[in-house]
Amino acid sequence: MNRNCFDLTGKNALVTGSSRGLGRTLAGCLARQGARVIINGTNKELVCQRVAELEKEGCLAASAPFDVTNEEAVRAGIAGIKSRIGAIDILVNNAGIQRRGPLHEIQREDWDAVLQVNLTAAWLMAKHVVRDMIERRQGKIINICSLMSFAGRPSTGPYAASKGGLAMLTKAMTVDWAQYNIQINGIAPGYFITDMTRPLAEDPQFDSWVKLRTPAQRWGKPEELGGLAVFFASAASDFVTGQIVCVDGGWTANL
Repeated sequence: MNRNCFDLTGKNALVTGSSRGLGRTLAGCLARQGARVIINGTNKELVCQRVAELEKEGCLAASAPFDVTNEEAVRAGIAGIKSRIGAIDILVNNAGIQRRGPLHEIQREDWDAVLQVNLTAAWLMAKHVVRDMIERRQGKIINICSLMSFAGRPSTGPYAASKGGLAMLTKAMTVDWAQYNIQINGIAPGYFITDMTRPLAEDPQFDSWVKLRTPAQRWGKPEELGGLAVFFASAASDFVTGQIVCVDGGWTANL
């Protein structure tokens, strides 16, 4: 194996929802392996702030603030990236939201919002990025799935439906696009402390449940997803596709 098979130098990596949370961490991990990372989010000021932070570290970064649920914005955003920076080599579909509540009480607008951001946006992004990948016969797509891709919990119905759909979308993308030397894989994080989950981590009862339920007996640290993201983004995974790998401290081993 080439000792530099994890090196991402010269690659352009677009990470959706990377102005905060897990996406911010994943973008940083890819950038530190040499990729030019394109930061995406809907808050332009925050996106530019993240770019400045990475550049201060000596990393290559660029901004692409647009709404991943709007197909026209996606089309224009990707075209803009191509004209300014070049074709996208690595796409990380990370953008995600949560709306909690029993399924019989969830409002239609909340259901639609979760499915649009967590599932439909991943398809839209891949649809418009993959055309260049097909033409060049190379590319990497990483979908950020979840433990909820495989198991439900009370009050997480829309989220579980969206992440279950994203796991199957990963496989469907593989069946369609592997023939073009494009690898599509998913990462399913366990319980990580992020902006979205911090209220849960601060709830003593839920915190205790996570630690008892997880064999590692702790929450994950966002940077602990970085190694797998780099693997899936790099030449080291050139014959790995259609896989959803859990990074969960053993949570799924304890079903």
